[in-house]
Amino acid sequence: MNRLDPSFLRVPLAHRALHDVKDGRPENSRAAIKAAIDAGYGIEIDVQLSSDGAAMVFHDYDLKRLAKDSGPIQQRSGADLARVILRGSDEGIPTLVEVLGLVAARVPLLIEIKDQDGMMGANVGRLEQAVAGDIEGYLGPLALMSFNPHAVQQLAIHAPLVPRGIVTSAYTAQDWPLLPVGTRDRLRKIADFDSVGASFISHEVEDLGAARVADLKTKGADILCWTVKSEAQEIRAREVADNITFEQYLAKHPAK
Repeated sequence: MNRLDPSFLRVPLAHRALHDVKDGRPENSRAAIKAAIDAGYGIEIDVQLSSDGAAMVFHDYDLKRLAKDSGPIQQRSGADLARVILRGSDEGIPTLVEVLGLVAARVPLLIEIKDQDGMMGANVGRLEQAVAGDIEGYLGPLALMSFNPHAVQQLAIHAPLVPRGIVTSAYTAQDWPLLPVGTRDRLRKIADFDSVGASFISHEVEDLGAARVADLKTKGADILCWTVKSEAQEIRAREVADNITFEQYLAKHPAK
């Protein structure tokens, strides 16, 4: 088990980078990444897979909400996606390789592998392999995580030396209506933490009082959380969490 670099517990992490589309900084964009670095924050980003196997820095499965185009991102090539303009900017969708070059080890970088199975199942591996290839040789503080424990297991195989964690949640039926009850129950219990060799979780901020979170913290796991949206919420979250992922305000303790 590889532990997080200490900077991940010290520097607040800007969720999808320091985005504000009204200021020309869409989610996961180059502008948002540069703004986070300039402000001294760590960065959390998402990656999806292109049709030709490139790790693209983008949150959604469909382009419509965030880009001036529509359709599944997985059906477009990396070169095509680079030309798809993000709403509120003149930028195309960046590759993970490009983002690694932008960050250049200056701040901690937390990469979320989006579930490619659709049901948190075992039909994963291509995105994890792509990410592992892209980050090979990167020297800055880096960590990988996913909601899907099968994806985290793939990271253990393909990037064994990089700290890995599970993104966790209360998994209510209201928020996760497509997941079977048994799947929600297993994920809620964070049952795979030890078997995938995780060293941290990033837990839903409204559910930080869960007994399983306290249990993992007692056993030495690092506790991050998502997504803090105000200073008051940050104060409450820090009663449990070692660090926060934030958006919609400026977190209180940027790096010095």
